[in-house]
Amino acid sequence: MIISLKNYKYLVWAGTAALVMLIIFLAAATKQIKNTATTTNTISFSGEGKISAVPDVAVISFSILTEATTSKKAQDDNSVKSKQVVDFLKSQDIDDKDIKTAGYNVYPQYGYDKPLPVPLGSEVQSYPSYYPGNQKIIGYQVNQSYEAKVRDLEKVSAVLDGLVKAGANQVNNLGFKIDDEEKLKDQAREMAINDAKEKANKLRKQLGILLGKIVNYQEGGYYPPVYLKAEAMDTGGYGGGGPLPEVPTGENEVVVNVTITYQIK
Repeated sequence: MIISLKNYKYLVWAGTAALVMLIIFLAAATKQIKNTATTTNTISFSGEGKISAVPDVAVISFSILTEATTSKKAQDDNSVKSKQVVDFLKSQDIDDKDIKTAGYNVYPQYGYDKPLPVPLGSEVQSYPSYYPGNQKIIGYQVNQSYEAKVRDLEKVSAVLDGLVKAGANQVNNLGFKIDDEEKLKDQAREMAINDAKEKANKLRKQLGILLGKIVNYQEGGYYPPVYLKAEAMDTGGYGGGGPLPEVPTGENEVVVNVTITYQIK
């Protein structure tokens, strides 16, 4: 077969282009394999740091619940009681910034408009809740919830007692926290990092490896507040002229966990 000069040049050009493309592909594949090998030659170490401290702030969650035949009356009554409660908190040297409204809800109350006739010889009774009759609104309930911070822990018992006397009829929660928690987190983080580095130094000697630079860092933590049990906050026990409730503060534990990943040289 006779190949013309024109076709010969074309074949040479096509072959050269294919060879160049093959070289580029092999170079890229080699680089990718090299990079993969580099990133997989790593080792990780975990560390933990714990700091315990006595809480210095109490957080009280409470609600004011009022009911009336009209929405306006229920809200007006709630406003009066709310002012009494807030005024009491301020009298205990609690700043405005430490008193906030957490929620405000108005709920209609439903009932049935007529009694349910029963068989002859029995007394007439009201509709049970499941009766498929006509319902109507018979009143309204307003629930305004607050959150207050008490920075003088010696006043917590007196504040709980005074809240109920002032008009709060639900104490939902009482928690103790550390106000400057970030400072404790920093200390716990430093402990966790040192713990991980000590493990890395010990294990590298045992394995006979050299550690390179840090290529990854992960952190997690757990910072639980201390809560008083719900049954210990029953408002029925406050404001009755008896002794003030005892409120243990306990301790808070700040925990930081870290994972440090090193390159292996």
